This record gives sequence, C-alpha cells and structure tokens, in this order.
Amino acid sequence: MQENKSFKSGFISIIGRPNVGKSTFLNRVIGQKIAIMSDKPQTTRNKIQGVLTRDASQMVFIDTPGIHKPKHKLGEFMIKVSKNTLREVDIIMFMVNAEQGIGKGDEFILELLEGTKTPVFLVVNKIDQIHPDELIQTIDSYKGKFPFAEIVPISALQGNNVDQLLETIDKYLPEGPQYYPADQVTDHPERFIISEMIREKVLHLTREEIPHSIAVVIDKIKRDEENENMIRVQATIMVERDSQKGIVIGKRGALLKEVGTQARKDIEMLLGSKVFLELWVKVQKDWRNKSAHLRDFGYREDEY
Repeated sequence: MQENKSFKSGFISIIGRPNVGKSTFLNRVIGQKIAIMSDKPQTTRNKIQGVLTRDASQMVFIDTPGIHKPKHKLGEFMIKVSKNTLREVDIIMFMVNAEQGIGKGDEFILELLEGTKTPVFLVVNKIDQIHPDELIQTIDSYKGKFPFAEIVPISALQGNNVDQLLETIDKYLPEGPQYYPADQVTDHPERFIISEMIREKVLHLTREEIPHSIAVVIDKIKRDEENENMIRVQATIMVERDSQKGIVIGKRGALLKEVGTQARKDIEMLLGSKVFLELWVKVQKDWRNKSAHLRDFGYREDEY
C-alpha cells in the first residue's frame, strides 16, 4: 500500500444495457484485453475489475453484466451482481448507446439509481456513429430523467473524449491509498481471463447458432516439463445440448480448431509465453438453471 496524502483512488462501476460498449471502454482504458468483447448482448457475467494507475491516482473500474430482464438463474445472478456493485463504489458510470433512444432497460437502470448519493456520470458512447445534432437530442432526452453529476459523450472504440472522461473522473476521486501495484491491470486470476478469452472466440465464431448457453472451465495450466518456454492450457467448453456440441466442434473439428488458434494468440499475449492449448467440448444439460453448476463454473453469489 502506498501512503501518500496527495494520492487519490476510487472504484468506478460501469453500468448499462447489454452491448453499449462497457467492455470496449474498459479494454481501451486499461490498454489490454481483460474484458470479453462480443456483438452479442450479455457477454460479461462476472464483475471484471480493471485497474488504471496514473501518477497521482488509481482508478479501479468494475465492468458489470448488462442489465436485462432475467430468464434463468444465471440471468438472476448477473442482475444481482450489477445491483450490488452500485453500493460499493465512488462513481457510477451509466453508459448508453448514442444510436439508440431511451429503452425499457435504461428506464429500469434509472429506477435502480434513484436515491443514490454516489455521483452518477451519463456516458454517451458510440458518438462516432451519429450526427452531432442527434447527440444533442440524445443528451437532452436523458437530462430530465436524472440529476447526473456529469455528462460525457465518448467513442470507446475510436477513443474520442476518453481522456477527457478520465480527467473528469479524477476530479471526483477521494484521497486514498494505491490499492494495487502500478503494473497490475486486473484483480482477476489469469485462469478466469483465459476462460473468458476462449468463450469470446466461441461466441464470435458460432454467431447466432450458440446463445449464451456456454461456459469455459480451465482444467489445467502448467509449464511444460520439457520446454520451460511453453505453457500448457487444458480447457473444457460446456454446452447445454448435443446439437450445440456438434456446432462448437464443427465439420471435422474445424470450428473448434479455429477457436483454439484464435484464443491461443490472446493467451500468449496475456502470459508472455508460447502456449499449447487443448480444448474439449462437454454437454451439461440445462446448466444455467442449476445452482451447483453455476458455482462450479465460477458464478459464486457469496463473492458479491
């Protein structure tokens, strides 16, 4: 812990409807891929803490699951995670999509925020996709709904105004310790990040064929006994139905091989080492509605 009276630190929750760009923002700010990115909604399931350390401050970002109406136990868990983060942070970033008007999901989030004493920033993302006149209309439509401490339009993908947002956040941070070493970018273990990297590739390559009924369990990570420059990673992709298993494996194993090829590149960048990745696919029927399976796959309520 760094003891420095002029040092500031704080926790910032990023909340918003699914697919508004929360993970894209987090990955840009941290400068590394720690949050799974997909064009499918509800990609983030656990709180992902990204740490940005500057000369005189440290920001700890919490990327929450997108708020949506839960349809199963996993969905209920994801909503509970999002709600709980609101109680434990110094700033709440409510991120919205500049291309879309206020939807039921946004209204629901605004209701959750009612009465909070925590400063709430309205962060309007994807401004690179719209005309400035439309942006003004979007901001005006939110202004009357909630007393936002700040309103900042950004493009997380292009980087527009992201530095300005960080400067604004810095002004609101309380004096505090440096919670994490300067070179640490997340508090999640490597095992979790690796499983997310593999899951991202499955979602990306299967497109609409595989919904969010997959989980990735890391069975083993260890350095090769004969080649110390090589790390061996063994992982199992869990699906709910036999038909999904066939899709993930693909014709003659082609899709699973491509998942492995793409994921291995990300994992090698994360670990800074050559990686030998072995993947299996296993059917675990209806796992999203079984609490025991949710715990086994890393969704533990007692951690939140």
